Amino acid sequence: MKIIDVEAVALEVPMKERIAAPISMPRAADVEQVVFGAYRSTLVFITTDDGVTGVGECMTRLSGTALRDIVHYVKPILIGRDPRDVELIWDILWAVMMNRGHVMGFYQEAMAGIDCALWDVWGKSAGVPVWRLLGGKTNPKLWAYASSLRLRAIEVLRDEIDRHKDAGFNAMKIKIGKDPMNWREELKTVEAIRKHAGDDITLMADVNCGYSHDLKTALEVGRALQEYNLYWYEEPLAPDDIDGYAYLRDHLDIRIATGEADFNKNSFARFFKRDAMDICQPDAARTAGITETRKIVDMANAFRVLYAPHTGSSSALIMSVSLHLATYAPNFLIYEYMQSDWNKTERNPLRWDLCEIPIKEFKDSHIVIEDKPGFGVEINMEVVEKYRLP
Repeated sequence: MKIIDVEAVALEVPMKERIAAPISMPRAADVEQVVFGAYRSTLVFITTDDGVTGVGECMTRLSGTALRDIVHYVKPILIGRDPRDVELIWDILWAVMMNRGHVMGFYQEAMAGIDCALWDVWGKSAGVPVWRLLGGKTNPKLWAYASSLRLRAIEVLRDEIDRHKDAGFNAMKIKIGKDPMNWREELKTVEAIRKHAGDDITLMADVNCGYSHDLKTALEVGRALQEYNLYWYEEPLAPDDIDGYAYLRDHLDIRIATGEADFNKNSFARFFKRDAMDICQPDAARTAGITETRKIVDMANAFRVLYAPHTGSSSALIMSVSLHLATYAPNFLIYEYMQSDWNKTERNPLRWDLCEIPIKEFKDSHIVIEDKPGFGVEINMEVVEKYRLP
């Protein structure tokens, strides 16, 4: 089996109206129109000489055309190779930029789309799900949480919590940190959420790096979250602040979660060696695909760190990829099952219409994955053509 074609397609769904940043982020008012101006994705299609086509996704937070062009530049490396040689192909792609200062960021996200497409080809050609190729169904059922509750009027949040509970969720994540100078007021809402949700609901807090400039605030907030019995404290600091995360883990009892903005095993290894996290959250669309993400997950297991994949506001495709990794991983904890879009009035068709997540059953906050070849998804090409960038 040989690769005969590689195509990358950049997708963008512009927002009709400008929205405020829905999560904590530095200088939000200045950058929100760029970061949250559209829903974006970049897909990679790889076709073989026996007619099998696999698909992968690149994490796309800014320029899908940049990712598309990177994939097309490395296409000659891929043509003629056996797509099942995932380790070899990954290493060759890494060699292109390894000593040129561009192995992370856009380049590694482009690698992610290619790598995931290779695994999809392999699974389809073998007639088995990708989780089978990874090592089997370690986790027949996957605990899942509703993501995410954003701090709004408590009346609105009560209704949202009730909807999640009615849908079968027993775990939910709260977004905090939008106003670091006013964190005490935010925590009053967290307290109200805990009171309404009840003690039988697992709650987590996600700061999206909102306290990057103030370690002491991060510490104070963490202590308060402990009092409300929150399960984890996610990304309070900058993604590369290993010293800060190690400090928080030493001084807090609440679990420290991070990793969605990190890129590869080398960076994660530094966190693991410093005992700087309890829960790692790599996103396979950013961490160079399944091949690299599996290494991160396995290394986390060796350091007794739990795995909770990040899915965020990506398309349904990478959410499906993460299901396969979660099904395999011995140290899997919980799956981020997105229930909301950035924009409350404009839905994300890349999340809801591009493909269906291969979920056979969702009951009692647990997912049972479909037993289908590859990732088990069918891409809606009408959606691809509607939102394809020239």
